[in-house]
Amino acid sequence: MDKIYELKGNKIKVGLEPQLIRVYSNAELWAYLAGKADARLERFELLVNTIKADYEQHFGKKLAISNASLIVEILVHVYCDYLGLYFNRIIQIRWIQNIVKKLLKRAEVVDCGEKEVDSNRWVWDLLAGSQSLFINILPKNLNAKNIKHY
Repeated sequence: MDKIYELKGNKIKVGLEPQLIRVYSNAELWAYLAGKADARLERFELLVNTIKADYEQHFGKKLAISNASLIVEILVHVYCDYLGLYFNRIIQIRWIQNIVKKLLKRAEVVDCGEKEVDSNRWVWDLLAGSQSLFINILPKNLNAKNIKHY
């Protein structure tokens, strides 16, 4: 079931399924994540806590993924989405752009699943301790170059 969370004036689209959430890397999420690193961490915490509370209310159990693991997974996908779109704006070779577009499809929807349904949960759990690093390398304004239109 798809949900829209209105956070800080932005409409964040999230899908909820048993043992899985999907966060959509769209222009609204990018706008929500704008700002300095400490503000982004606060916004990520608000987003993740909102999703997890709604998940628990809907399914009657907690989502078995740590906040830090969720934050890192979302961050990495959003950053890959950003890099891919920026790359395709700079590199004007059609066949390379087509390859990048296929990779972008995977980055645009962040599937965050519990261990039983997400074979790479261990990667995000391992990287969870580095969430500050990932937050700091994310540009302050992802869409300053107007590369995300939807």
